[in-house]
Amino acid sequence: MSDATSTRRKRILTGDRPTAEGFHLGNYVGSLANRVKLQDEYDTFILQADLHLLTTRTSNLDEIQRNIRGMALDYLAVGLEPEKCTFYVQSLVPEVLELLWLFMALVSVPRAQRIPTLKEQVRDLKLESASMALLAYPILQAADILMVKGDCVPVGKDQLSHIELTREIARRFNDSFGPVFPIPEGLIGDVPTLPGIDGGAKMGKSLGNAIFLTDDAETVTKKVMRMYTDPTRIHATDPGHLRGNPVFTYHDVFNPDKEEVEDLKRRYRRGKVGDVEVKQRLARALNAFLDPIRERRAHYEARKGFVEEMLLQGTKRARAECQRTLEEAREAMGLTYFRQLRLPT
Repeated sequence: MSDATSTRRKRILTGDRPTAEGFHLGNYVGSLANRVKLQDEYDTFILQADLHLLTTRTSNLDEIQRNIRGMALDYLAVGLEPEKCTFYVQSLVPEVLELLWLFMALVSVPRAQRIPTLKEQVRDLKLESASMALLAYPILQAADILMVKGDCVPVGKDQLSHIELTREIARRFNDSFGPVFPIPEGLIGDVPTLPGIDGGAKMGKSLGNAIFLTDDAETVTKKVMRMYTDPTRIHATDPGHLRGNPVFTYHDVFNPDKEEVEDLKRRYRRGKVGDVEVKQRLARALNAFLDPIRERRAHYEARKGFVEEMLLQGTKRARAECQRTLEEAREAMGLTYFRQLRLPT
């Protein structure tokens, strides 16, 4: 790597596909809270991955712009700061696709097909087969990471295979052409999976079992009051089970009053408290947690044009980074001939 790469502040690249307007509590626990912590330690790039959306979906694309804006507001609402993070839109950095093409020359089809999540997505989405876009998804992800010379990538364990491919691409490029790219590390936190309010193993935007960061207090309370609890408990005086009971999982995560939580657990096991009281206290805790998020979102939403300007400036910075990286890669590969004929960007 260059001296500039070795002395600069370490960078992370993280992001989301704009499949919906905003995030739910599962997204907060799984990634957003960790990003808020990391922004103070790393130069943070946050990607709105609209090109990645095309790997599994080619319909209803007119909603993407609205979804990008809604997600950006949620980023700000949870505490990510424009002064510390670079927020950008993937499709507005066209140079990343040229970097993808350079990287595709370094990856065989069998290697791309060995990504475990590929088969899972084909199965879960009931696809007849993987599209070329889906097959190239991890390689585009590598281009996203390496275009800003990301050192670390916060991921869940299921994404480690993608990071390993990125590491392979960076090593192969550096060994073949010259030391252009850092070898990024996957940054795995203690990321719990928040169950859905229906008791499902995972909260999901399309599963109808999510509490969203944009839900108002009344909506949150209604959702909590219909949450799945202990199906073996018929009466409030019956001893209840905590294991597999999402109400208590949420209490553990979002209720800061640990004495109250422990008291509820003791009484629940003994049949001394009903589900209604346990849920009412959870609704109160969740709304107290969400109130500052709602306030920050309203603050930024009221600032006309702020989100668009933030994304514009962030995209300009990300694109400049990608252009510099791409030029280094071209030069290392010997692709700088007729440089004087390049069209202005």
